[in-house]
Amino acid sequence: MRPVLLIDFGSTYTKLTAVDTQAPRILGGAQAFTTASTDIMRGFEEALARLTASAGPLRFDARLACSSAAGGLRMVVCGLVPALTTKAARLAAFGAGAKVVRTYAYGLTREDVREIGETAPDILLLTGGTDGGNTEVILRNAGMIAGIPGEWPVVVAGNRGAQDECAEILRAGTHPVYTAANVMPEMNRLNPGPVQQVIRDVFLTRIVRAKGLSRASAMLDDILMPTPSAALAALTLLSEGTKATRGLGELAAVDLGGATTDVYSIARGDPAKPGVFLRGLPEPYAKRTVEGDIGMRYSAAGVLEAAGAEQLAAHAGVTTESLLDYAARLRSAPDTLPESPEEEALDRALAIGAVGAAFARHCGTLERVYTPAGPVDQQNGKDLTSVRRVVLTGGALIYARDAQDILNHSLAMQPPSSLCPRGAGALTDRRYALSAMGLLGGADPEAALRLMLDDFGKEENDAAG
Repeated sequence: MRPVLLIDFGSTYTKLTAVDTQAPRILGGAQAFTTASTDIMRGFEEALARLTASAGPLRFDARLACSSAAGGLRMVVCGLVPALTTKAARLAAFGAGAKVVRTYAYGLTREDVREIGETAPDILLLTGGTDGGNTEVILRNAGMIAGIPGEWPVVVAGNRGAQDECAEILRAGTHPVYTAANVMPEMNRLNPGPVQQVIRDVFLTRIVRAKGLSRASAMLDDILMPTPSAALAALTLLSEGTKATRGLGELAAVDLGGATTDVYSIARGDPAKPGVFLRGLPEPYAKRTVEGDIGMRYSAAGVLEAAGAEQLAAHAGVTTESLLDYAARLRSAPDTLPESPEEEALDRALAIGAVGAAFARHCGTLERVYTPAGPVDQQNGKDLTSVRRVVLTGGALIYARDAQDILNHSLAMQPPSSLCPRGAGALTDRRYALSAMGLLGGADPEAALRLMLDDFGKEENDAAG
């Protein structure tokens, strides 16, 4: 037996998964409330004690971890044109596991600079201009950013003709400076890979220490990546498979957390009907969006605002007042678990609203526009209507008695213009091991894929039977 311990320092819970990579098989799992505000290792040690109690004492060959503790990687993005470079930068940031908290386009104003200083992001991504295009704006913005107090790092990933000068301007200030290839070197052509890798490197070298994980780092073999990056890696592996083993094909996923809700799609998303025209930047095949205002605990009020408290209360068969009171209580006590049938119904209403609102923002839309030549159907974003599998993770979905019903209600909430999945089956991450499989996949992709197929394939067969 070759046991490996896989750890996810989440924003709400620290989750541990022990895997025998030789079999392969999952030996056990446990979780405890994340104690990032005090000593993050207290939560880890509590979870480890629970794992030991259930699986017995184990000597691990390796301890690998990912983290989104204390809110994950908070990023500010500055670009040139909102519909082009700023959107490209946001897509790159999401794929790297960052949560974009503010975006700015065109030249920064003094008010913008004040807001960025007050935000004090974990990282700022400066973009703007295709290669050979406009350099004036990105150079001016670099000078404005250099004057903002703080030591948070700045990543420059814009017009290559201005890259060196931007870095020189920024190094005159107090911020560490990193550079990456332009996120959009040509009009309507994305190149997110290089900047995503730089963002991950910054996370590993700087953000881990800033989030109080330095002691954890000393006790572990490695903190490899932000949690969302681990989840994206696992889902991509599950979809595409390996050379030896076939994956499940195109899929989507929802990770419903206490503070944020992430939606993933591993799919082309091309128009499903003839005669539909794509508008805007091409969407990445493996896409992640994060909704920082939608979550089951810290951001419960955001769920009600996004999805409508009255509609959700009606779904759950509870009063609107009860739902509003419950959401307010969850923000002040995020470790609250439902203890009665009524509270279970309230949690279910929040889950329906969170999944529905997050899907609405992730999926594309279809719009009828009128031109001199007549009406035309125009697609913005990805068409996921043909996706037949949705992976559900996060405590509220994993432990729900009716996860498929929650998904059905969430998708039924979508407007007619939405290109969200229709009639999709739910595959539940019952062992809370998705991010762990992303970590394991970096070292042993075949073992990680086989473990996921054992879980999700069995559930799919059970549902079909």
